[in-house]
Amino acid sequence: MSIAAATAREVTRSTIATGRSKDRTLTSILFLGALWFSLFFGVMVLIVLIVDTAIHGAPRFDANLVTRYDSVIRPAETGFRAGILGTVWLMVTTAVLAVPLGIAAALHLEEFADGRRWWNRFIEVNLQNLAAVPSIVYGLLAVAVMALLGYERKGIVLGGAIALALLILPVIIITTREAVRAVPREIREASLALGATLWQTTWRQTLPSAVPGIATGTILGLSRAIGEAAPLLLLGIAGAVRFDPDGLGSAVTALPIQIFSLSSNSQEEFQQAASAAIVVLLAMILLLNGLAIFIRNKFQRTW
Repeated sequence: MSIAAATAREVTRSTIATGRSKDRTLTSILFLGALWFSLFFGVMVLIVLIVDTAIHGAPRFDANLVTRYDSVIRPAETGFRAGILGTVWLMVTTAVLAVPLGIAAALHLEEFADGRRWWNRFIEVNLQNLAAVPSIVYGLLAVAVMALLGYERKGIVLGGAIALALLILPVIIITTREAVRAVPREIREASLALGATLWQTTWRQTLPSAVPGIATGTILGLSRAIGEAAPLLLLGIAGAVRFDPDGLGSAVTALPIQIFSLSSNSQEEFQQAASAAIVVLLAMILLLNGLAIFIRNKFQRTW
């Protein structure tokens, strides 16, 4: 083999290994420029929308925004106390319903289920499809579940939590499976070699090692659920509630529902209140995302 051929082969291997090529054609440069422009344009539009919303709602950044209830008589003092507390109730109940079930299902499918069985393959395919189902479909499913449970009134904390739990359950299962799959096989084999059972290995070795990925995926799923309005509207969640929820059977409202209700009103005071509530909702979502990033960076392991 000639030296030139060996050099060409080495360059080809390097290109394949790194995924990079030093050849800069006009087409590749135009494509790269289009990608960067799309990214820049999307980010700038998002920043402009957030800044415009914050400026429009700036007159309402006061204590009344979080301490008072919705007021039709005094729109300049309308608040979102019921919506904020209702959102907290919904998120806590959703986490209680979805997180244990999602983690248990993921562990069963990844560690215990026989992938050669047709029903397990059927479940896995449907999990991938369920993650892309529109959120309003989960609202319909929650209505059916509440009817089966015997509840005539569906616009309560439990109904909203069931809808949101069904919404994020496929996400939790998929992210948990990915986190469990990332744990090296050698850890399982070493534990089994020392005499531990499969359940002991999963509970004491695999699951603790996958906690950072599981926590990150779970929190990101909850941050998606916190901004959903379509399934809650389908359940009849009220847009105006002037009391704090006190249980799973209590009527409830949520920030997305109140934002939808007030933004439909033509009065300027309600428009300002809706803009301020959007900023509050964005702050809650960013707080959850920041918590997910902190957990990932704090407890992430490299194998």
